[in-house]
Amino acid sequence: MRLLPIAALAILSLSGAASSSQMSTSSEVRAKLAYPKPPQHNRTPAAVLWLKPILQTPSTPFVSSKAYTLLQKNRTFKPHVLIVPVGAVVQFPNADPFFHNVFSLFDGKRFDLGLYEAGSTKSVTFSREGVSYIFCNIHPEMSAAILALSTRLYAAADAKGNFQITDVATGDYEMHLWVEGVQQSTLNGLTRRVHLNTGGLNLGKLEVPGVVSTTPSHTNMYGKPYDRQATPTY
Repeated sequence: MRLLPIAALAILSLSGAASSSQMSTSSEVRAKLAYPKPPQHNRTPAAVLWLKPILQTPSTPFVSSKAYTLLQKNRTFKPHVLIVPVGAVVQFPNADPFFHNVFSLFDGKRFDLGLYEAGSTKSVTFSREGVSYIFCNIHPEMSAAILALSTRLYAAADAKGNFQITDVATGDYEMHLWVEGVQQSTLNGLTRRVHLNTGGLNLGKLEVPGVVSTTPSHTNMYGKPYDRQATPTY
């Protein structure tokens, strides 16, 4: 039997240790929403937290792996919040027995799908990163949000406002937070850099300033108030 030199054994040992170290470089990140004042109606608003790798931290591409749909049914968008990778195509099928007119005039993606009838569908490509608030120009009670992200490291808050992102590589990240009903300028102020070690990271309580409205008001696609006294003709 041929014996390996001590130097070769040492190299193998170090190689094995390095592999073991690489296998244990993923951890998880936790956080929890906190409010100085209770949200309206004591309902936890929809919220999403995501991490963007910075400096020398490897990127984590968010690759489209399925079809994305925002259904219109019973004058409601389903789901209320949809998270997609940048470049994803989202279908907007109309499952109601009347017309809808879906639009968005916000930073993520601006569009107007126009009137389209029951049983038909239209699609939009979300080609840039950001948050798009989705409404119907006919039915003011309809609202949703689509977040187009460039990273797969994200989590939606659970019913108690907790976030948990798993399989996060150690390194440096920029933390972003979106909370429905909170002004974007306020949310931008909550963005910060974080460093993750092998033991994981608990960001603790993320305090959202002010009163959070779970039913934020909005105008129609022309920037004017809806006529809520009128009965929709569609």
